[in-house]
Amino acid sequence: MKRRQALPELLAPAGNMECLIAAILGGADAVYVGGVRFGARAFAKNFELCELGDAVRLCHLWGVRLYVTLNTLIFDKEIDDALSYAKDLHAIGVDAVIVTDPGLISLIRKEVPGLELHASTQMGVHNREGADFAYSLGCKRVVLARECSDKDIAAITASAHPECEVFVHGALCVCHSGQCLFSSMVGGRSGNRGECAQPCRLPYNGKHPLSLKDLSLSKHINELIDSGVSSLKIEGRMKSPSYVYEVTSIYRRLLDERRNSDKGEERRLLEVFSRGGFTDGYFTRHISSPMTGMRSEEDKRISRELEESYSLPKVRISAKASFLIGEPARLSLSMNATSRWDSRTGEPVSLNVAVTVEGAVPSEAINSPLDRSTLAARLSKMGNTPFELPAEAIDIELDEGINLPPSAINALRRNASDALLESFSRPVSVICDTDDRDLPKKEPPDITRASASVDPVGVSAIFFKPEVAQALLLKHPDACRELDRIFVPLFSYSALPKQTRESIGGVYLPPVIAESEWDEVRRELDAAIASGARYALIGNISHIALAESAGIMPVGDFRLNIANKYTASLYRALGVTDIILSPELTLPQVRDIGGRVITLGRIPLMLTERCFVRENFGCDACGKAVFRDRRGAEFPILREYDHRNIIFNSAVTYMGDRGEELRAMRVCAVHYVFSTETEDECVRLINSYKNGRQLAVPHRRIGKR
Repeated sequence: MKRRQALPELLAPAGNMECLIAAILGGADAVYVGGVRFGARAFAKNFELCELGDAVRLCHLWGVRLYVTLNTLIFDKEIDDALSYAKDLHAIGVDAVIVTDPGLISLIRKEVPGLELHASTQMGVHNREGADFAYSLGCKRVVLARECSDKDIAAITASAHPECEVFVHGALCVCHSGQCLFSSMVGGRSGNRGECAQPCRLPYNGKHPLSLKDLSLSKHINELIDSGVSSLKIEGRMKSPSYVYEVTSIYRRLLDERRNSDKGEERRLLEVFSRGGFTDGYFTRHISSPMTGMRSEEDKRISRELEESYSLPKVRISAKASFLIGEPARLSLSMNATSRWDSRTGEPVSLNVAVTVEGAVPSEAINSPLDRSTLAARLSKMGNTPFELPAEAIDIELDEGINLPPSAINALRRNASDALLESFSRPVSVICDTDDRDLPKKEPPDITRASASVDPVGVSAIFFKPEVAQALLLKHPDACRELDRIFVPLFSYSALPKQTRESIGGVYLPPVIAESEWDEVRRELDAAIASGARYALIGNISHIALAESAGIMPVGDFRLNIANKYTASLYRALGVTDIILSPELTLPQVRDIGGRVITLGRIPLMLTERCFVRENFGCDACGKAVFRDRRGAEFPILREYDHRNIIFNSAVTYMGDRGEELRAMRVCAVHYVFSTETEDECVRLINSYKNGRQLAVPHRRIGKR
C-alpha cells in the first residue's frame, strides 16, 4: 500500500520523559517508548503505566502520536499480563503498540479490537509476503528489516497491504532482528527478551568484526520520500535527550525541505553520536568491512559536550465562562492545535478540543461583587498544568452584584483544566476522527482456547553440509535409521543423486528471502519438489505462503521463535503442524507447549547479511572459518544463501544422557542440527545419543529454570 500522504511520518525514540520532550521539540510526528515490561530495551529507564498516561496526554497536546513497544517474545505465564497490559495501553489512549509475537497479536486483535498494531522489525519482514502475513493478523503497519535495500523497500511498499516503516538512523544489529541467540545462549541474557548483552561489540580473533557503525540514511531522504514508506524511524531509546533532539530536528528539516543532508548536517550527526562514522550499506547494497566501527573516546567526548536539558513551553488555550444568578457557574476551555501527520488525507489535522464543566451557583453579593478582571485573573492561573490561559483569551458572561468564593472559582478552573487534559487520553485518530485501519475482513484463527499439542515421536535433522548427509545415507544406514526426517539447504537439494534425494525429502528454506530474491527461491523450490522434496523447513513468516503456493508441507523451524502455546496454535491452524520450539525455552515450558526441541547440535547464534568469511578469512576458508573470543571459545561460521553467514555456538547442545528427564517433560519429538561436523563425527554423535552416553566435548543443556 503506497503511502497516501505527501511526507512520511517522522518517528523518534524516547527512553524517559526528558527524551520524550526532546523528541516533541525536535519536530517528531510520533514517538515510541517502552513500558517497564515486554519491551526490547529492558535496560532503558522506560515508563511506568501512570507515566505513560502522562506521556500520552503530553504528546497529544502537541499533535504527536505515541506508540508503545510490546515487542519481546512472550512466555505462556506472561500472556495474561501482556494482554491486560495491552488493554491498559488502549484505555490510556496510546496510538499503537509495536508487537512481535504472532500469538499475542492475534489475541490483542480479538480482545482489544480498537488498539492499532504495528509489527516489530523483530518479526523479520523482508518481502511483501511477510508484510501481508502481519497484515492478515491485524497489523496496520510493519517495520521492515533494516537489511532491506532501497529497491526492496520500494517494491514492498508498492505492493504490500500494510503501511511500511523503515529505520533511517541509529544503531545496527549485525544479526538479522529476531534471529540472534548469541547473548542468550552464551551469556544468559536474551536479546529476544530485551536483555541483549551486545556480544557483537566484543573482540573476536583480536579484532571487532561484528561491531557495526550506526545507520544513517540522511543522504537518501528524497529516495525514501519517493519510495512510498509511511514512517521513518530513528533508533535510540537508550540514548540521551540531546541525541534525540539533535537527530530528530535534522531529519525534520530534511523532510520539510524535501532534500538530502548537506555536509554540515552530516557532520553534526557525527558529533551527536558516532561509531567512527555512519553506514548506508544495507540500503545501497555496499555491504563490506567499511560498515564496521567502534565508538572511540573522542566520539564520546564530543557527544558529552552537546548535552543540554529540554522543556516544553505551555500550550495556549482559550476560555468562555458564565457566572449568572440562579445557574451553576460554567467554564469552557478549548484548544486548537495541529497534528503533524495524518495517514488518511496527507493534510495537517486540526485538534479542536473543548470541555465544559459546572460549579457552584453564585449568590447575591453583600459587598465586593465579582468583576471581570478579578475573575479573569483567577481563571488564568493554570499553575503546574501544561496550559497557558491569558486573561485576554477569556470571554466572561457575568451578572452584576453576584459573588462566588475564591475556592469555588479555583475548583471550577481546576476541574476544567483536568477535564481538558483528560480529553487527550484518546488516540489522535479518535480525537480527529481519522481512523483509517483497513484490515482484512477475515478474522485470524481463534487461538483463545490454545492447549498443548504434542507432536509425534521421532527425530528430525538438518545437515548444513549436504555432502555429509549423503555420505551418512550411503555408508552408515544404521545411524540414519534414527532420523525420521532429514533437511538439507534448498539450493543443494536438486544436485544430489536421486537415491539420496528420495531418502532425504526435506529442504531448508533460506531464513531470509529479500523481495528481490523471491522469484529465484520459488523457482528453486519448484525444482526441488519436482526432484522429490516433500517438506520444507520454514523459518520466517513469509515462508508459509511460499510453501502453500508451492504445494509442499511446511515444518516450523526454531527461527519462528515459538515461545508460547498461543503462537504454536496459530501456526498449527495455518498448516504448520510440526514445529521446532524456540531454543530459549526451558523444559517445563516445552512440556506446556508441545513440539520439537533441539537436543543435539550447535545452535545457530546469528544470521548475518554480510559474508564475514569472505571479509575476514577469504573464500578458501569457506566451511572452515571460526571466530575466536577472548576466552578461546570458537564459533564456526558457514555460508548461507546468498553469501549471508550463520555463526554457530561454540558448545554443542546435548541431551542424549538425559532421556529420563526428557520423557518426564513429555518431550517426544526432537531435532538434531549438524553444522561443521564431519561424517565420522556425526556418526559418533548419533550413536552416543542413541545409547544415552555422556559427551566428552564441551556441551550445553536445555534448562529447567
